[in-house]
Amino acid sequence: MPTLTKLYTMQEASQHNTKEDCWIVIDGKVYDVSSYLDEHPGGDDVVLEVTGKEATDAFEDAGHSESARELLETFCIGELDTSSPIIPELEISSKKEATGYYQKLSDLSKQYWAVPVAIVGISVVVGFLYLRKK
Repeated sequence: MPTLTKLYTMQEASQHNTKEDCWIVIDGKVYDVSSYLDEHPGGDDVVLEVTGKEATDAFEDAGHSESARELLETFCIGELDTSSPIIPELEISSKKEATGYYQKLSDLSKQYWAVPVAIVGISVVVGFLYLRKK
């Protein structure tokens, strides 16, 4: 008889991304490793880099031992719900927001054109004066 486990979406797992509430997803399983962070031999920062994310590649690349894999299983709280999309859908911004962004970009490009033009202008004047002296 199959064991029933709680299903979590990637979006749910991604919300648990702090040192106090640290979930990782490895091979389709969700692990709450918050209590293990201080004991992790590689330091808590390597785990925090992948918290709330799909961490299978990082876990495999680290070359964990069989005992580490067994220890990981003790932190399993459920499985990843594969029926929901792993990558969240992009939100489409309104035209008003988009034009605001492009307006800011346009303003910046208008502001900073003077510096390169001034450098070129000064270079031309200095070059002209140098050639005139000869």
